[in-house]
Amino acid sequence: MGDGDDRKSSFVIQSKNFMTTKQKLTKFIKKRPYLIWWVKKYEALDAPAIVEATLNYGDWDDVQELIKILGMKETARIFREKSKPSKMGRQNYEPKVKNYFNLYFKRHVA
Repeated sequence: MGDGDDRKSSFVIQSKNFMTTKQKLTKFIKKRPYLIWWVKKYEALDAPAIVEATLNYGDWDDVQELIKILGMKETARIFREKSKPSKMGRQNYEPKVKNYFNLYFKRHVA
């Protein structure tokens, strides 16, 4: 076996351990059914639904783990987009949660 073979096998091992952001989010929410108890198919959830459930019902450790997965900027972007009322005047964040994370992301994300 030459040096090229070692690099190839190393790449295969590393790529088997690689998880997409979607896979990480699914794993995250599966470990926390108390955040989204009304859903059975966690794989069907998108990032905005998971961010909403985590910010509304999670504890600080849940929020920090979510930020590790998505990044601060992406979490803030999703929150800001989804915390604005829709054309029908609807949004799903609790008022205290919305106020807190508006202030939090204003301070931590430009």
